[in-house]
Amino acid sequence: MAKIKTSTKSCTVNSLKMSQPLGGALAFMGVRNCMPLLHGSQGCTSFGLVLFVRHFRESIPLQTTAMSEVATVLGGYDNVEQAIVNIVGRTKPDIIGICSTGVTEIKGDDVDSFIKTIRGKHPELADVALVNVATPDFKDAFEDGWSKATTRLVEALVLRPASGTSRRQGRLNVLPGSHLTPGDLDELRDIIEAFGLQPTFLPDISGSLDGHVPDDFTPTTHGGVSVSQIAAMGSAIHTIAIGEQMRPAAEAMEARTGIPFTLFRRLTGLAPNDEFIACLAKISGKPVPAKYRRQRSQLIDAMLDGHFYFGGKQVAIGAEPDMLLNIGGWLADMGCRITAAVTTTTSPVLDQIPCDEVLIGDLEDLEAGAEGCDLLVSHSHGRQAAARLAVPFHRIGLPIFDRLGAAHQLSVGYRGTRDLIFTVGNLFIADLHEPDVGTWRQPATPTDSVSATPATH
Repeated sequence: MAKIKTSTKSCTVNSLKMSQPLGGALAFMGVRNCMPLLHGSQGCTSFGLVLFVRHFRESIPLQTTAMSEVATVLGGYDNVEQAIVNIVGRTKPDIIGICSTGVTEIKGDDVDSFIKTIRGKHPELADVALVNVATPDFKDAFEDGWSKATTRLVEALVLRPASGTSRRQGRLNVLPGSHLTPGDLDELRDIIEAFGLQPTFLPDISGSLDGHVPDDFTPTTHGGVSVSQIAAMGSAIHTIAIGEQMRPAAEAMEARTGIPFTLFRRLTGLAPNDEFIACLAKISGKPVPAKYRRQRSQLIDAMLDGHFYFGGKQVAIGAEPDMLLNIGGWLADMGCRITAAVTTTTSPVLDQIPCDEVLIGDLEDLEAGAEGCDLLVSHSHGRQAAARLAVPFHRIGLPIFDRLGAAHQLSVGYRGTRDLIFTVGNLFIADLHEPDVGTWRQPATPTDSVSATPATH
């Protein structure tokens, strides 16, 4: 069991953490025809907008209530009202997702009360869902914001099934964590549908941030799960949650609709995917398709091929808790040693990380602990540390802005795990140092020096 420690430095150096409001905003981007709205200063939104654009390389819908110093002190009702009315008038969204920020949380704006008053004054908002979530950026981290926004979506939009209503056979709810990419969600959808099940993902960024070119421009999200689909999630037969961060949303779904849930803390690796496939076979009552039996066999072969390069390697990882468990657990399965693990926030999964100690800290802490390691794993802000340490660097999480295809990274399922073995294994292989003329010559020994001395008479 890993020991959990928190950095006691006076300040953060080279931050690993992404803020709660950004996690909440990204979750809202997984809802169709949505406009995420950050209740805070313009700078907060500008920072998030730039980060998302650099990572996804897409146009990002994100608005702000543009709180000034005076508005922050006096209260933000007028700013929230004006922002909502302007957004509805100009972009015609189905839903506006409102995330608070540090300044408005410290002031204590009661946004839920604001929304009730605004609805009373503006009947034109009757058909627009307004969902507010508290995401102060002075505490918690990215995955917490995602978790809270998803939980609020469940509480606000999922309809309670009427008494005596039967479940819709084959319907399955999926609550994916923020550590999964659009490519991961596409893979999970294919796997679930292969069992004859019809999944509804909440949030579903695979529809809105998967890098496709839409037929027409829209200022809101142009894909994802619709408000009507979210409302119908209460008629499903089961809920699958992926990542410990999604437990609150799954529990909210169960409390609201009575739908049981199964939570998978990780879906990278052989054993976790065996459990996932077995769960789908049980829910559907159907045998495992031959395609996935074949993929499992391919994964085992890849593990056999790769273990020569993974075994005994020392790895340093900096990531959000669920990502840290997912990647760290898989690397340990492959024979690596996690010598440094740094994360962003507290979580029930931290003591399960396969290492001696997990530090809640920053990338400076990760670099200090990574001395002598064989691989550094983090998002793109860790690249300078990897360069200084002269070790291979594998990018995971958000943001990844110095490589193409971040949205299509795949790490779940048998196929995703297999491809991850090849990607990371090739980094190890590329770092092998081939012998050359300079390394062929063995250092001289004292015996060699004596024998080389010419005899004298």
